[in-house]
Amino acid sequence: MSFQAYLDTIEDRTGLTPRQLLDIANSKGFDEQNGKAGEILEWLKADYGLGRGHGMALVHVLKKGPGIDKKHVGTTGTHRDESETLWLDGKENKPS
Repeated sequence: MSFQAYLDTIEDRTGLTPRQLLDIANSKGFDEQNGKAGEILEWLKADYGLGRGHGMALVHVLKKGPGIDKKHVGTTGTHRDESETLWLDGKENKPS
């Protein structure tokens, strides 16, 4: 599953865009400097029922921003993506 697919599935499961979840995380004090992955995963599981894989995709974006490594772009591997930048503003708004 690509990073973007993880984020799109998070939106399906929670009804919130990745950006909305990041805003909620920030309001709880989680950001690139604060909050360990385990704490963030516990919150995502308790409040939204997200498992580790989906939670870690959001942790990555929270800690490192929407950019991903070029090695995943345009490949045929498991974590392949179409772009180096993940779309955070909802599937319905995603440019084609």
